[in-house]
Amino acid sequence: MSAEQLTLQATFGVALLALLIGHQLGDHIAQTDKQADNKAAKGQAGLRAMVGHLLTYHLTAGAVLAGTALTLELPLSASGLVAGFGFSVVSHAILDRRTPVRNLLRLTRSPVFAEQTSPVCGMYVADQALHWFSLLVSALLIARL
Repeated sequence: MSAEQLTLQATFGVALLALLIGHQLGDHIAQTDKQADNKAAKGQAGLRAMVGHLLTYHLTAGAVLAGTALTLELPLSASGLVAGFGFSVVSHAILDRRTPVRNLLRLTRSPVFAEQTSPVCGMYVADQALHWFSLLVSALLIARL
């Protein structure tokens, strides 16, 4: 295995971990109650809530990644960051509309899980799994480009 391959793999692993931690902070700490309640709503209120959430979420994730990358001297490129964060913004906005997650659960024959709220909220669990998958793709883009 070459040094270039090891650097690529390490960059991917560190970027993924930083994005996952940034996700937890951005989705659960930085997001306001108003954003969480309204981001899937129609009209201007929904749009404002979604844009506000996407902004605070990605600033949070970006700060975690930037701090980590600077500390560890990760070789990140502008094109990788634009592609990775661009994919994250788009995928996050789609998933947080909630309907795509509900439709996917119905498509995979899990409509009851989509409506379940106890002992876990099915929509929340599925939403988070899909966000994590999207962050995997984002980390691949960040490391590879």
